[in-house]
Amino acid sequence: MKLISPTKAVATHIISGFLGAGKTTLLKHLLSQKPENEVWAVLMNEFGQIGVDQQMLPQTQGYEVKELLGGCLCCSSQLPMQIALSRLLSETKPDRLFIEPTGLGHPAQLLEQLTEPHWQQSIAMHALVTVVDGSRLHDTQWTEQNLYADQLKAAQIIVVSHADRMDFADEQALDILQTEYQAYAQTWLRSGQADIALAQIDQPYIGTERKIQPLLKIQKTLLVGQTLPEIKQVPYHYVETTQGYSVAGWKLPKRWLFDFYPLLDLLCEQQNWLRIKGIFHTNQGWKTFNFNPQQFNYQSSEEGIDNRIEIIVQDQRDWQHFEDQLFQCQLNADNTDKTTQQI
Repeated sequence: MKLISPTKAVATHIISGFLGAGKTTLLKHLLSQKPENEVWAVLMNEFGQIGVDQQMLPQTQGYEVKELLGGCLCCSSQLPMQIALSRLLSETKPDRLFIEPTGLGHPAQLLEQLTEPHWQQSIAMHALVTVVDGSRLHDTQWTEQNLYADQLKAAQIIVVSHADRMDFADEQALDILQTEYQAYAQTWLRSGQADIALAQIDQPYIGTERKIQPLLKIQKTLLVGQTLPEIKQVPYHYVETTQGYSVAGWKLPKRWLFDFYPLLDLLCEQQNWLRIKGIFHTNQGWKTFNFNPQQFNYQSSEEGIDNRIEIIVQDQRDWQHFEDQLFQCQLNADNTDKTTQQI
Protein backbone atom coordinates (compact mmCIF):
# COMPACT_ATOMS: atom_id res chain seq x y z
CA MET A 1 0.00 0.00 0.00
CA LYS A 2 1.35 3.41 -0.94
CA LEU A 3 1.13 5.87 1.91
CA ILE A 4 0.47 9.54 1.22
CA SER A 5 2.99 11.65 3.08
CA PRO A 6 2.55 15.23 4.22
CA THR A 7 5.13 17.85 3.24
CA LYS A 8 6.96 17.36 6.54
CA ALA A 9 7.02 14.79 9.30
CA VAL A 10 4.28 15.51 11.84
CA ALA A 11 5.14 15.64 15.55
CA THR A 12 3.29 12.61 16.92
CA HIS A 13 2.43 11.68 20.51
CA ILE A 14 0.97 8.39 21.78
CA ILE A 15 -1.06 8.88 24.98
CA SER A 16 -1.60 5.43 26.52
CA GLY A 17 -2.86 4.20 29.85
CA PHE A 18 -5.06 1.63 31.51
CA LEU A 19 -8.84 1.92 31.67
CA GLY A 20 -9.92 5.04 33.55
CA ALA A 21 -6.38 6.29 34.10
CA GLY A 22 -7.14 9.77 32.74
CA LYS A 23 -5.88 9.64 29.14
CA THR A 24 -8.73 11.66 27.67
CA THR A 25 -8.55 14.25 30.45
CA LEU A 26 -4.85 14.75 29.76
CA LEU A 27 -5.50 14.89 26.03
CA LYS A 28 -8.17 17.58 26.46
CA HIS A 29 -5.75 19.69 28.47
CA LEU A 30 -3.00 19.29 25.89
CA LEU A 31 -5.39 20.24 23.09
CA SER A 32 -6.28 23.42 24.97
CA GLN A 33 -2.68 24.55 24.44
CA LYS A 34 -2.89 24.55 20.62
CA PRO A 35 -1.57 27.75 19.01
CA GLU A 36 -4.22 29.53 16.94
CA ASN A 37 -2.22 29.25 13.73
CA GLU A 38 -1.81 25.45 13.90
CA VAL A 39 -4.00 22.50 12.98
CA TRP A 40 -3.90 19.50 15.31
CA ALA A 41 -5.29 16.01 14.73
CA VAL A 42 -6.32 13.18 17.04
CA LEU A 43 -6.65 9.47 16.21
CA MET A 44 -8.62 7.68 18.92
CA ASN A 45 -9.18 3.94 19.35
CA GLU A 46 -12.04 2.49 21.39
CA PHE A 47 -12.47 -1.20 22.03
CA GLY A 48 -16.24 -1.07 21.68
CA GLN A 49 -18.36 -0.30 18.65
CA ILE A 50 -19.77 3.02 19.93
CA GLY A 51 -17.39 5.96 20.17
CA VAL A 52 -17.76 8.05 23.32
CA ASP A 53 -14.38 9.67 23.90
CA GLN A 54 -14.52 11.64 20.66
CA GLN A 55 -17.58 13.47 21.93
CA MET A 56 -15.62 14.61 24.99
CA LEU A 57 -13.00 16.47 22.95
CA PRO A 58 -13.26 20.07 21.73
CA GLN A 59 -15.46 20.33 18.64
CA THR A 60 -13.96 23.61 17.49
CA GLN A 61 -12.04 24.74 14.45
CA GLY A 62 -8.41 23.68 14.28
CA TYR A 63 -8.94 20.09 15.46
CA GLU A 64 -9.59 16.98 13.42
CA VAL A 65 -10.62 13.90 15.37
CA LYS A 66 -10.91 10.40 13.88
CA GLU A 67 -11.92 7.19 15.63
CA LEU A 68 -11.16 3.52 15.05
CA LEU A 69 -13.80 1.38 16.75
CA GLY A 70 -14.23 -2.28 17.53
CA GLY A 71 -10.80 -3.57 18.47
CA CYS A 72 -7.30 -2.59 19.41
CA LEU A 73 -5.16 -0.75 16.85
CA CYS A 74 -2.07 -1.86 18.79
CA CYS A 75 -2.38 -5.55 18.11
CA SER A 76 -5.07 -6.11 15.49
CA SER A 77 -4.46 -5.96 11.75
CA GLN A 78 -2.30 -2.99 10.85
CA LEU A 79 -4.24 -2.22 7.68
CA PRO A 80 -7.22 -0.30 9.21
CA MET A 81 -4.85 1.78 11.32
CA GLN A 82 -2.54 2.53 8.40
CA ILE A 83 -5.44 3.56 6.16
CA ALA A 84 -7.03 5.77 8.83
CA LEU A 85 -3.73 7.39 9.75
CA SER A 86 -2.67 7.94 6.14
CA ARG A 87 -6.00 9.60 5.32
CA LEU A 88 -5.89 11.74 8.44
CA LEU A 89 -2.42 13.01 7.57
CA SER A 90 -3.08 13.60 3.89
CA GLU A 91 -6.50 15.23 4.30
CA THR A 92 -5.85 17.29 7.42
CA LYS A 93 -2.12 18.05 7.03
CA PRO A 94 -1.80 18.61 10.79
CA ASP A 95 1.05 20.35 12.56
CA ARG A 96 0.75 17.92 15.48
CA LEU A 97 -0.88 14.51 15.95
CA PHE A 98 -2.08 12.75 19.10
CA ILE A 99 -2.90 9.02 19.13
CA GLU A 100 -4.92 7.60 22.03
CA PRO A 101 -5.09 3.78 21.96
CA THR A 102 -7.71 1.91 23.96
CA GLY A 103 -6.98 1.29 27.64
CA LEU A 104 -6.83 -2.41 26.74
CA GLY A 105 -4.10 -1.83 24.17
CA HIS A 106 -0.41 -2.64 24.02
CA PRO A 107 1.30 0.65 23.09
CA ALA A 108 4.68 -0.99 22.49
CA GLN A 109 3.23 -2.81 19.49
CA LEU A 110 1.75 0.42 18.13
CA LEU A 111 5.06 2.19 18.65
CA GLU A 112 6.85 -0.60 16.80
CA GLN A 113 4.49 -0.15 13.84
CA LEU A 114 4.83 3.63 13.71
CA THR A 115 8.62 3.63 13.87
CA GLU A 116 8.94 1.39 10.82
CA PRO A 117 10.85 2.98 7.91
CA HIS A 118 7.81 3.69 5.72
CA TRP A 119 6.35 6.05 8.34
CA GLN A 120 9.52 8.04 9.04
CA GLN A 121 8.86 10.66 6.35
CA SER A 122 5.27 11.09 7.54
CA ILE A 123 5.49 11.23 11.31
CA ALA A 124 8.13 12.31 13.80
CA MET A 125 7.53 10.11 16.81
CA HIS A 126 7.86 11.77 20.20
CA ALA A 127 8.17 10.23 23.65
CA LEU A 128 5.44 7.69 24.39
CA VAL A 129 3.30 8.79 27.36
CA THR A 130 1.55 6.38 29.74
CA VAL A 131 -0.97 7.71 32.26
CA VAL A 132 -1.45 5.92 35.59
CA ASP A 133 -4.07 6.75 38.22
CA GLY A 134 -2.09 7.78 41.29
CA SER A 135 -5.11 7.34 43.57
CA ARG A 136 -5.27 3.62 42.71
CA LEU A 137 -1.60 2.69 43.08
CA HIS A 138 -2.37 0.97 46.40
CA ASP A 139 -4.77 -1.42 44.64
CA THR A 140 -2.65 -4.47 43.79
CA GLN A 141 -5.47 -6.12 41.84
CA TRP A 142 -5.21 -3.10 39.53
CA THR A 143 -1.45 -2.66 39.34
CA GLU A 144 -0.40 -6.33 39.05
CA GLN A 145 -2.20 -6.95 35.77
CA ASN A 146 0.11 -7.86 32.90
CA LEU A 147 -1.38 -5.23 30.60
CA TYR A 148 -0.76 -2.53 33.21
CA ALA A 149 2.89 -3.57 33.39
CA ASP A 150 3.22 -3.68 29.59
CA GLN A 151 1.99 -0.10 29.30
CA LEU A 152 4.48 1.09 31.91
CA LYS A 153 7.36 -0.70 30.21
CA ALA A 154 6.55 0.99 26.92
CA ALA A 155 6.56 4.48 28.40
CA GLN A 156 9.29 7.05 28.09
CA ILE A 157 7.17 9.49 30.13
CA ILE A 158 4.76 8.42 32.89
CA VAL A 159 2.09 10.89 33.99
CA VAL A 160 0.69 10.14 37.45
CA SER A 161 -2.86 11.47 37.34
CA HIS A 162 -5.05 12.37 40.33
CA ALA A 163 -1.92 13.10 42.34
CA ASP A 164 -3.96 15.43 44.53
CA ARG A 165 -6.02 12.41 45.70
CA MET A 166 -3.10 10.14 46.60
CA ASP A 167 -2.86 8.86 50.18
CA PHE A 168 0.15 7.53 52.09
CA ALA A 169 -0.27 4.01 50.68
CA ASP A 170 -0.33 5.44 47.16
CA GLU A 171 2.85 7.44 47.82
CA GLN A 172 4.61 4.33 49.06
CA ALA A 173 3.42 2.36 46.04
CA LEU A 174 4.66 5.13 43.73
CA ASP A 175 8.15 4.98 45.27
CA ILE A 176 8.26 1.22 44.65
CA LEU A 177 6.90 1.64 41.14
CA GLN A 178 9.53 4.23 40.22
CA THR A 179 12.28 1.93 41.45
CA GLU A 180 10.82 -1.06 39.63
CA TYR A 181 10.49 0.70 36.27
CA GLN A 182 13.51 2.98 36.34
CA ALA A 183 15.01 0.92 33.53
CA TYR A 184 12.12 1.94 31.28
CA ALA A 185 10.77 5.37 32.24
CA GLN A 186 12.84 8.46 31.59
CA THR A 187 10.52 11.04 33.13
CA TRP A 188 7.80 10.93 35.81
CA LEU A 189 5.26 13.76 36.01
CA ARG A 190 2.55 14.36 38.58
CA SER A 191 -0.79 15.75 37.54
CA GLY A 192 -3.28 16.98 40.11
CA GLN A 193 -5.83 18.09 37.53
CA ALA A 194 -5.08 19.97 34.29
CA ASP A 195 -1.53 21.01 34.98
CA ILE A 196 0.69 19.22 32.43
CA ALA A 197 2.24 21.58 29.89
CA LEU A 198 2.82 20.40 26.33
CA ALA A 199 6.51 21.26 26.70
CA GLN A 200 6.80 18.62 29.44
CA ILE A 201 5.90 15.77 27.09
CA ASP A 202 7.28 17.32 23.90
CA GLN A 203 10.41 15.17 24.02
CA PRO A 204 11.93 13.17 21.17
CA TYR A 205 11.37 9.45 21.04
CA ILE A 206 14.41 7.51 22.23
CA GLY A 207 14.50 4.06 20.72
CA THR A 208 15.82 1.02 22.50
CA GLU A 209 18.56 -1.33 21.41
CA ARG A 210 17.00 -4.78 21.29
CA LYS A 211 18.54 -8.09 20.33
CA ILE A 212 16.24 -11.10 20.16
CA GLN A 213 17.90 -14.38 19.36
CA PRO A 214 17.71 -18.14 19.90
CA LEU A 215 18.82 -19.46 23.26
CA LEU A 216 22.51 -18.87 23.80
CA LYS A 217 23.13 -22.56 24.16
CA ILE A 218 21.31 -23.40 20.94
CA GLN A 219 22.94 -20.58 19.05
CA LYS A 220 26.40 -22.01 19.66
CA THR A 221 25.42 -25.33 18.07
CA LEU A 222 23.60 -24.03 14.97
CA LEU A 223 25.08 -25.34 11.75
CA VAL A 224 26.46 -22.95 9.16
CA GLY A 225 23.68 -21.95 6.79
CA GLN A 226 20.92 -23.12 9.13
CA THR A 227 17.91 -20.77 9.22
CA LEU A 228 17.50 -19.01 12.55
CA PRO A 229 14.11 -19.28 14.31
CA GLU A 230 11.61 -16.45 14.13
CA ILE A 231 11.55 -14.24 17.24
CA LYS A 232 8.04 -15.41 18.16
CA GLN A 233 9.23 -19.01 18.54
CA VAL A 234 10.29 -20.61 21.80
CA PRO A 235 12.71 -21.14 23.30
CA TYR A 236 14.53 -17.83 22.91
CA HIS A 237 16.63 -15.36 24.84
CA TYR A 238 16.69 -11.60 24.39
CA VAL A 239 18.60 -8.62 25.73
CA GLU A 240 17.21 -5.09 25.59
CA THR A 241 19.37 -2.10 26.53
CA THR A 242 17.98 1.36 27.26
CA GLN A 243 19.09 4.39 29.27
CA GLY A 244 22.02 2.53 30.85
CA TYR A 245 19.98 -0.50 31.94
CA SER A 246 19.74 -4.00 30.49
CA VAL A 247 16.79 -6.36 30.56
CA ALA A 248 17.51 -10.01 29.80
CA GLY A 249 14.68 -12.47 29.28
CA TRP A 250 14.05 -16.10 28.45
CA LYS A 251 10.88 -17.70 27.09
CA LEU A 252 10.88 -21.50 27.37
CA PRO A 253 8.35 -24.19 26.36
CA LYS A 254 5.52 -24.97 28.72
CA ARG A 255 6.46 -28.66 28.83
CA TRP A 256 9.83 -27.93 30.45
CA LEU A 257 9.62 -28.85 34.15
CA PHE A 258 11.90 -27.22 36.75
CA ASP A 259 13.00 -28.33 40.21
CA PHE A 260 11.52 -25.66 42.46
CA TYR A 261 14.12 -25.41 45.23
CA PRO A 262 17.25 -25.30 43.05
CA LEU A 263 15.46 -22.73 40.89
CA LEU A 264 14.60 -20.62 43.93
CA ASP A 265 18.20 -20.89 45.16
CA LEU A 266 19.50 -19.76 41.76
CA LEU A 267 17.31 -16.66 41.73
CA CYS A 268 18.11 -15.77 45.34
CA GLU A 269 21.85 -16.10 44.64
CA GLN A 270 21.86 -13.43 41.91
CA GLN A 271 23.69 -10.22 42.77
CA ASN A 272 23.26 -6.52 41.94
CA TRP A 273 19.99 -6.75 40.06
CA LEU A 274 17.11 -4.29 40.05
CA ARG A 275 14.23 -6.61 39.26
CA ILE A 276 13.56 -10.33 38.72
CA LYS A 277 10.16 -11.52 37.51
CA GLY A 278 9.27 -14.97 36.25
CA ILE A 279 6.75 -17.77 35.99
CA PHE A 280 7.81 -21.42 35.92
CA HIS A 281 6.32 -24.88 35.67
CA THR A 282 7.90 -26.68 38.65
CA ASN A 283 7.56 -29.95 40.51
CA GLN A 284 5.73 -27.91 43.17
CA GLY A 285 3.22 -26.61 40.62
CA TRP A 286 3.24 -23.36 38.64
CA LYS A 287 5.09 -20.62 40.53
CA THR A 288 5.51 -16.89 40.00
CA PHE A 289 8.60 -15.02 41.21
CA ASN A 290 8.40 -11.28 41.81
CA PHE A 291 11.66 -10.04 43.32
CA ASN A 292 12.70 -6.49 44.11
CA PRO A 293 15.71 -5.55 46.26
CA GLN A 294 13.46 -5.04 49.29
CA GLN A 295 11.40 -8.20 49.03
CA PHE A 296 11.59 -11.69 47.48
CA ASN A 297 8.04 -12.79 46.66
CA TYR A 298 7.05 -16.11 45.16
CA GLN A 299 3.70 -17.86 45.14
CA SER A 300 1.61 -20.49 43.42
CA SER A 301 -0.10 -19.36 40.23
CA GLU A 302 -2.44 -20.46 37.52
CA GLU A 303 -1.07 -22.52 34.67
CA GLY A 304 1.00 -20.38 32.32
CA ILE A 305 1.34 -20.52 28.55
CA ASP A 306 5.11 -21.02 28.88
CA ASN A 307 8.06 -20.63 31.26
CA ARG A 308 9.55 -17.14 31.24
CA ILE A 309 11.83 -14.86 33.23
CA GLU A 310 13.14 -11.29 32.99
CA ILE A 311 16.06 -9.79 34.91
CA ILE A 312 16.86 -6.06 34.98
CA VAL A 313 20.45 -5.03 35.75
CA GLN A 314 22.62 -1.93 35.45
CA ASP A 315 25.84 -3.61 34.38
CA GLN A 316 27.18 -6.21 31.96
CA ARG A 317 26.43 -9.84 32.73
CA ASP A 318 27.55 -13.28 31.64
CA TRP A 319 24.11 -14.41 30.51
CA GLN A 320 25.57 -17.66 29.16
CA HIS A 321 26.55 -18.64 32.70
CA PHE A 322 23.10 -17.84 34.06
CA GLU A 323 21.45 -19.79 31.26
CA ASP A 324 23.61 -22.84 31.98
CA GLN A 325 22.63 -22.66 35.66
CA LEU A 326 18.96 -22.23 34.74
CA PHE A 327 19.04 -25.34 32.56
CA GLN A 328 20.60 -27.32 35.40
CA CYS A 329 17.38 -26.69 37.35
CA GLN A 330 15.38 -28.51 34.69
CA LEU A 331 14.04 -31.93 35.69
CA ASN A 332 13.15 -33.28 32.25
CA ALA A 333 16.28 -32.03 30.49
CA ASP A 334 17.25 -35.47 29.19
CA ASN A 335 13.91 -35.90 27.43
CA THR A 336 13.51 -32.34 26.23
CA ASP A 337 13.95 -31.49 22.59
CA LYS A 338 15.54 -28.05 22.69
CA THR A 339 14.64 -27.23 19.15
CA THR A 340 12.40 -24.24 18.85
CA GLN A 341 8.64 -24.73 19.00
CA GLN A 342 5.93 -22.35 17.81
CA ILE A 343 4.06 -20.51 20.55
